[in-house]
Amino acid sequence: MATEVLMPKLGLTMTEGTVDQWFKNEGDYVEKGEVICTISSEKLTHDVEAPEAGVLSQLLVKIGEEVPCQQAIAIIGEGATKTEAAKPAEEVKVEEKEQVAPPVAKNAEPIKREPTDRIFITPLAKKIAESKGIDYRLITGTGGNGRITKRDVENYQPVAQSVAVAATVPAYGAGLTGMRKTIAERMMTSLHQSAQVTLHQKADVSKLMAFRAELKAKADMPLVDGQTSITTLLARAVILALKETPAMNAWYHNGVYEEKEAVHLGMAVALPDGLVVPVVENADNMSLTMLGRTLADRITKAQSGTLAGQHYTGSTFTITNIGKTGVEYFTPILNTPEVGILGVGTLMSELALVEGQVVEKQKLPLSLTFDHQVIDGAPAADFLAKVIHYLEHPYALVL
Repeated sequence: MATEVLMPKLGLTMTEGTVDQWFKNEGDYVEKGEVICTISSEKLTHDVEAPEAGVLSQLLVKIGEEVPCQQAIAIIGEGATKTEAAKPAEEVKVEEKEQVAPPVAKNAEPIKREPTDRIFITPLAKKIAESKGIDYRLITGTGGNGRITKRDVENYQPVAQSVAVAATVPAYGAGLTGMRKTIAERMMTSLHQSAQVTLHQKADVSKLMAFRAELKAKADMPLVDGQTSITTLLARAVILALKETPAMNAWYHNGVYEEKEAVHLGMAVALPDGLVVPVVENADNMSLTMLGRTLADRITKAQSGTLAGQHYTGSTFTITNIGKTGVEYFTPILNTPEVGILGVGTLMSELALVEGQVVEKQKLPLSLTFDHQVIDGAPAADFLAKVIHYLEHPYALVL
């Protein structure tokens, strides 16, 4: 019995993927769990493993070709061994069925898009459009969510027009490869499809630091799961503020705004070749111990490249921390389709006059970016104030 290798669905918004590289050829023997290819979506790259052991009898998708999620990309035959797979296979002629592209009217009016409209197009389709000098904004996409595919570009026939056509828009991430290209595409898409505004404010975390020390001193158990780390306590403050501000725990995607009940918290992690955002699902149902343990596990596995693909998507709000760099404030870019992201700067000491006495205060700079299309400045500022309130009243984090 043959086993199909399917294009995985790595997140709620993923509809199709592209095969970037095959590591095995037809006729090769593969072990169960062995990586046979790498695929990519608009968010990340992912290794696809063999679901069963056997001979890779057929590759159904070429490199650079995109297919819908859950469609077969290869077939593994059952019963063959490594020894049998090593024998030269008899040449078999397979009649390939010609895929007939849908007819395209030669004189069809091109689709009209506004400069701010979101355009979905696969990387391969972009490359082909650039090489042919085609303005892909005029093409009607037939893929999922109206995505422009390779076939759409190849079938496109421009209508003769008396007015000059706008110059081809440079592709996002042009000249880049791999993760860097994916990041560039996502960042530029985020900036061009949302009205991003950033608020800056410092939180006085002097009491929070004392609270951490007290927990460590009085706990009758070793605190080895990151319960008292700044990252965990800050995450808890954000989670509580999100539960009180549902408008910030939301997605805005394809013109649809949707508040999310559960908090799926994203935590940006820097890697040598880019940035990834592992996700802690249902973080609002976790204790400090469970939250600290899960955050540490997600971050460690993301840094080592062993985190499962499903833990990179579905976040409803993201925290990005560059405090180790010495930077106070910055303007983080939204991790779309989320509508908010919190940037964390360097913890610092400041002198303050309290009741006639000069005292040292510990301050944490925070930068909140939000999408002004769906959230106004006042509720965004109120959300940031709630985060700061929890940081400045640390016992509320465990009540």
